[in-house]
This record gives sequence, C-alpha cells and structure tokens, in this order.
Amino acid sequence: MFPRTLAISAVVLAITAGSVVAQNYNRRPTFGTINLVTNFQPDPYTVNVTAGGNIPAERIGGPGCVGSIADAPDVRLNYRAGQFPLYISAASRSDVTLVVNLPNGRWVCNDDFNGTDPGMILNNPMSGQYDIWIGHYNRGSGVPTQLRISEIPPR
Repeated sequence: MFPRTLAISAVVLAITAGSVVAQNYNRRPTFGTINLVTNFQPDPYTVNVTAGGNIPAERIGGPGCVGSIADAPDVRLNYRAGQFPLYISAASRSDVTLVVNLPNGRWVCNDDFNGTDPGMILNNPMSGQYDIWIGHYNRGSGVPTQLRISEIPPR
C-alpha cells in the first residue's frame, strides 16, 4: 500500500509543480478599496501607496511581470465600465512596476510605460474587481508611489 500512496503523491506533485502561483487577491488591500463608475471625477483618481514587497512578481508568469510585490493587493478597484478606456498607472521617483488581476481572472503586468513609470490602457475595460499591486526592484524595501486611475489615456 505504501508504494501506491507514494506513486500517487509523486503524480500529484508533478502535476502541480508547473502551475503558476499567483498573488492572493482575496486578501484585504493594504491601501484600500476604490469604487468608481465610468465618467468619474476627479480624473485622474489618485492613491498614495508604498510600492514593493518580498514576493517576486515573475512567479505570476505573464509578460512584463517583474519586481517584488506584496502578498495582499495594494489597492482594489471596483469599476463600472462605460464607453471610455481605463488607464491604470503608477508614478514614483524610483523604478516601479505594475501587476493587475482583471475581473475575468487574467493577470496583466507592465514596466516602463512612460520612462520608468508603469502603466496600461484597457481599451474595452470590464466592469468588476481589479486588484492592483505596485512592485519595486529592491525586494522588501518600500518606496512612495502614486497610483493613478483615469479614463483619459496619455497622448
């Protein structure tokens, strides 16, 4: 019986070893929850956060997922979409990165959209919950950063 249990355990381990480990978007966001409806004011809506953490964003597995992020989201955005695109970005004196879990569960990341500041334009955004992490390249050290949410993409 022991060899069979060992074999089953090895198969389970082999199947799960290659799976992507993602951040825990169910945790309470560190810097709060924002509720916005299309055509919101002020635009851009800003939140001051401390970027960084101890977890490598690369483990999410998507393109552009770099830097170190926290376990819990920095900010949760509950958004009711309309006819406008949604622009999510971060600005800092340090080189920061952006990781977002979209309402459909897909992960998107960016680094260096505008200089060393990350950003992303969602041309047809979904209504729902967006969990947002802002990463930093020095693991564990947090840096002051401003998260910006807008329906007016940069030119």
